[in-house]
Amino acid sequence: MSGSEPNHHQDLADQTVVVIGASSGMGLETARRVRAAGGQVVMVARDPQRLERAAAEVGARSTATLDVADTDRLQQFFDDLPYAVDHVISTAGGPLYAPLADLDLAETGRHFGERLAMTLGIAKYSRAKVRDLGTLLFIGGTGGRRPGIGMSVTSALTAALPALTANLALELAPIRVNLIAAGFVDTPLSASLLGDRIEARREELRSSLPIRRVVGPEDVAALAVHIMCNEALTGATYDIDGGQQLLPKG
Repeated sequence: MSGSEPNHHQDLADQTVVVIGASSGMGLETARRVRAAGGQVVMVARDPQRLERAAAEVGARSTATLDVADTDRLQQFFDDLPYAVDHVISTAGGPLYAPLADLDLAETGRHFGERLAMTLGIAKYSRAKVRDLGTLLFIGGTGGRRPGIGMSVTSALTAALPALTANLALELAPIRVNLIAAGFVDTPLSASLLGDRIEARREELRSSLPIRRVVGPEDVAALAVHIMCNEALTGATYDIDGGQQLLPKG
């Protein structure tokens, strides 16, 4: 691909995308968007039943059940892939919110270490399978950019991932590496974290965000496909939060 014309169209015909965290939320919506753009998807997730349902809906090329925090299994997955792929996107990993007094340091160390090891593992083990000018695309967040009680771990990861992305873009070139930093996205994970407060949060965002609606997984998926298709993009962090960062801190 390295000598071809630049690709700026939302067209993934004849391309294959590995979607990690593909059974729901942003991962599932990205798989749908890839298929709509003509691509094939390899869907990866931890829960075999949810993955099977999602793969049947989307029409996946293949599936794999694994926890990407298990870097040995992650390596085996990429080693065993019988074909090259064009893009890898990972939506895996959730936030850890807790004030310092409540932090379990062993749990905190595992969470922080697993998130960095997972990102590095995907980069290390996929590089032999991703075609030149293909993409590694990670999902991070914007919420940790503002200091706050209980935000220490999330803030540290929010700061670390853009730096890691930029360095990987140099080290893995001509494979491209990018990061999507999302604000609140209305996903099943968000609903599970907020419980019975989810609808109040949606209403708050509808009334306060400059875009006057809540960001959904389809918005993130559209950005992901654009980054995959635009071969001039690498080493960068792309915010998608509906203007949430522009608001005064409440």
